[in-house]
Amino acid sequence: MRIKNNTKLNVLITRPEEKGIQLAQQLNSIGINSICQSFFDYQSYSNKQQIQSTLKKSPPDIIIFVSVAAVIFANQTLNIKEWLEKNTSQSSQFFAVGNATKKALNACFIEHVICPKEQNSEGLLELFDLNEVQGKNILIVRGDGGREYLKEILCQRGATVNYLESYQRLWLTFNHAIVKQWQANRINVIVITSNALLQRIVDLITAFIDTLPFDEQLVLNHWQKNCLWVVASARISESAKALGLINIINAKGANDQAIIKALS
Repeated sequence: MRIKNNTKLNVLITRPEEKGIQLAQQLNSIGINSICQSFFDYQSYSNKQQIQSTLKKSPPDIIIFVSVAAVIFANQTLNIKEWLEKNTSQSSQFFAVGNATKKALNACFIEHVICPKEQNSEGLLELFDLNEVQGKNILIVRGDGGREYLKEILCQRGATVNYLESYQRLWLTFNHAIVKQWQANRINVIVITSNALLQRIVDLITAFIDTLPFDEQLVLNHWQKNCLWVVASARISESAKALGLINIINAKGANDQAIIKALS
C-alpha cells in the first residue's frame, strides 16, 4: 500500500495490526500519512490452572497490568473480576501502565485502577504507592519474557514479585527486501514501542544494506541520520542512540495520544 505523499511525514507503524490500524487512521485523519506494518501478533499463553495456582501461591496485595493485551488475554482465560474477587482482599490495589490498559480493566469491571502520568515502567515506579511496598506481594500481569526492570526495582524496595504471563508474542518473519517498500513509500518516521522491536527493525535494515553495492550503501545515512524514530520511553531512546540512530523523539508512552502528540 503506497502512501499519499502530501505531507512531510510518512510514518511506519509497527504495532500489531488492530492497534496499528487504529493509530494509522487517527494520524491520517489529521493529515499525517501513515501505514501499518505489524511485526508481531499475540496468542494466549496461560490457562485457568496456572492463574489459580499463581494467585493461591502468593495472594497479591498489588496487581500491575503492563498492557492492554495482558488484560485481554488474562480475562479470556479466566474472568478477571472473578479471579480477583476470589483471590485478593478488598485492600488490594490495581495498577495499569497506561490509560488504555486502565480502560481495558474498567471494561472488565475493575473500577479503581491507578495509572501514572508518564505511562511506562519508570512512571509506575514514581508512584508513592509503589515506593512503600516493603513486605508486600506484587503480581505483574504481562506477556512472555520482556523487561525485568520493574520487578528488579520493586524487589529492591522489599516486595515479593511474581509474574502471570497471560500472552505470548508471535514474531512475524520478513525478508530484508521489505525495506525497499519502505523506501518506495518514502518512510521517514518509524514508531517503536519496545527494545525488542527496535532491534528487529534495525537488524532488518542492516541486512538490506549489506546486500547493496558499496557505492549504494549511503542509503544507511537515511535510516541513521534522516529518519525520525519515535520511541515510547527514555530507555528505548538510549538503546536507539547506542545503535547509531540520530533523530529520536521520546513520546513518553506507547498509547495513541502520546504518539500523536509527539508527531503533531
